[in-house]
Amino acid sequence: YFVTQNPMDVPQTVLAQLGNRVQHALRAYTPLEQKAVRTAADTFRPNPDFNCATVITTLGTGEALVSTIEAKGAPSIVQRTLIRPPSSRLGPITDAERKQVMDVSPVRGLYDEDFDRESAFEILTRKAENAAQRQAQADRQAQQEQAQPKTSGTIGGWTLPGFGTDDTPEPQVKQQKKTGYQRETVMEAAMKSAARSVATAVGAAIVRGILGSLGGRRR
Repeated sequence: YFVTQNPMDVPQTVLAQLGNRVQHALRAYTPLEQKAVRTAADTFRPNPDFNCATVITTLGTGEALVSTIEAKGAPSIVQRTLIRPPSSRLGPITDAERKQVMDVSPVRGLYDEDFDRESAFEILTRKAENAAQRQAQADRQAQQEQAQPKTSGTIGGWTLPGFGTDDTPEPQVKQQKKTGYQRETVMEAAMKSAARSVATAVGAAIVRGILGSLGGRRR
């Protein structure tokens, strides 16, 4: 859209390509103003009924030269037209006038009731809040599990704190050298110690018996 009082403000190549043109009266008293009138007249599609350059300078109040786009996209022949002045009222309309306009509206009934549709922002906000609530619940549950005392087990009537819990690290068997020897367990060590004690006692008894028989022969 171009709005100007002087056609010289818009290049001639642009004036000739404008779709809808409304040219009000121009007063030309100087050579430069007369050139502006000729520029405006020459860029209209001519009307054989009148001289466009002459009519521009004689237009009265509310009159204008008008050219619009036809159905096939070509500019129409310029016409001298009486422009209807705008009519309006400042201020809001009354309730009765508003109802009258709404009753004859083609979209009557479509927008009578308010409908608050759930927006994408509200959906994303709800999802974020639900995720935050689930995370907070998981954090509280983890804190409660950490705060609970460890359970105790019993073996042979003796209470062993922490026995039977899963958080006790399992003993790792260290690999020895290639001799195949592994660290003895408590039970194995006890059995070997008992076997050595029995062997020592039996050996001592045999030695005492042999020495006793030898002493009897000497007598």
